[in-house]
Amino acid sequence: MSRSLNKVMLIGNLGADPEVRTTTNGSRVAQFSLATSRQWTTQGGEKQEKTEWHKCVAWNASRGSGLADTIEKYLKKGDRVYVEGRIEYRTYEDKEKQTRYVTEVNVRELVMLSGRSDAGSGGEGGSRRPAAASAAKKDAEPAKKDGEETFDDFPGALDEEDDDLPF
Repeated sequence: MSRSLNKVMLIGNLGADPEVRTTTNGSRVAQFSLATSRQWTTQGGEKQEKTEWHKCVAWNASRGSGLADTIEKYLKKGDRVYVEGRIEYRTYEDKEKQTRYVTEVNVRELVMLSGRSDAGSGGEGGSRRPAAASAAKKDAEPAKKDGEETFDDFPGALDEEDDDLPF
């Protein structure tokens, strides 16, 4: 038996806020466009850049992963994400009875790479930690002793990159 592989991995920025809808059978699906860019220098020394746009589709899995719900809740235009999935091709007929061809990335995994939110922060940047995760963390932590500091006292501490890491 011959095997094959259909896997795509992308890192890019959302071109617009994701669109999330519910299908007639109750499934939730998120759609968003992802921009990836490459840069090069021509033989004449001129810098060039090309941006590719990828149509991405993410479904809530039947086993309850809630990927579409997560995308709806936490992602917005401009956010940087890592997407892993497979390429799918499909056709449909538009209102004028024309056959349309679509290439999509069916997202299986997504990692949010934007460390800070620009919305409503006046450029200062706020924590991108989900509110639900913050509440659960506070409930799970033991009570803070007098004078003891936690990461909650320094919300930016986990957002900084560590350039001393060897990888």
